[in-house]
Amino acid sequence: MSSQPPQPPHLHKKPTSFPDVIFTAFSLFVIFSSSNPTTSLLRKFTPLVSFPLNPRRFLRIPTMSNPSSSNLRNPIHHFPNPQSLSDWLRPRMPSDSFAAWGVKPGTKNVSNLWLELSEGETLLADSTPPVRTVEVMVVKVIGKDNKVLVESHQELSDGAVRHRCRPLSEKMKPGETVEDAVFRAVKEELGSVLGGSFGELRENGIVKILPNSYSKKVEERVSASYPGLPACYVLHTVEAAVDGLPEEEFCTEETDEYGDSSERMVADGAVSCKKHFWKWVDADSL
Repeated sequence: MSSQPPQPPHLHKKPTSFPDVIFTAFSLFVIFSSSNPTTSLLRKFTPLVSFPLNPRRFLRIPTMSNPSSSNLRNPIHHFPNPQSLSDWLRPRMPSDSFAAWGVKPGTKNVSNLWLELSEGETLLADSTPPVRTVEVMVVKVIGKDNKVLVESHQELSDGAVRHRCRPLSEKMKPGETVEDAVFRAVKEELGSVLGGSFGELRENGIVKILPNSYSKKVEERVSASYPGLPACYVLHTVEAAVDGLPEEEFCTEETDEYGDSSERMVADGAVSCKKHFWKWVDADSL
């Protein structure tokens, strides 16, 4: 009985396994679902990118570019004056907590919150109680022996003392970049001992943002300034070196915390900070 000649090797068909079919289909899906997979991956992980070696180039990107952050800057309510804000808050707040605003030492009053809202520094969510959302610039000033500068306490315009024990911190302005917020915070809170203008601090290298030091996190807690009002703090943190600061404990003065406000009469009724008291601490103690 004659046998058929063997087929050439290229005519043998290898059965296609089911896993191979799945892998091929998945590969095609990835290719056609994104015209540039690398760009998509970079976009996905952008929030985790730290400061590059040239922080100034990165810092030109507005910190409010995140869609969720941008939406927080659109106020839900418009309050023409502090009284209208007080009328809106009263039924939404615990009565004993709301009554402590501006009365309990170290707290602020309705005029302060109204100024924050009018300047776009704060958003109030329409809830009971409302939730205050603030974007904060935190500057960890690094000094000799790697110690960190912290604000131990403040002296307020009503004579009260407010304990802080935290690095230099300042509420961010709408659309402000991280870099701009750093220089403004240093100028406003340390300027009385540094001297010079905002531009001189920036251009003369007095303030240097340390590369790869940027981080961002969200904290939720009840506000110390406004008792009974829950707060969501979006914290943008950098480390920086600042030339010309005393090596021992020192004090700075803030001439007019609300000097840039167009609402002079309201600002006069708000509780403001007159003096900041600073000290150097070990980084581990923060």
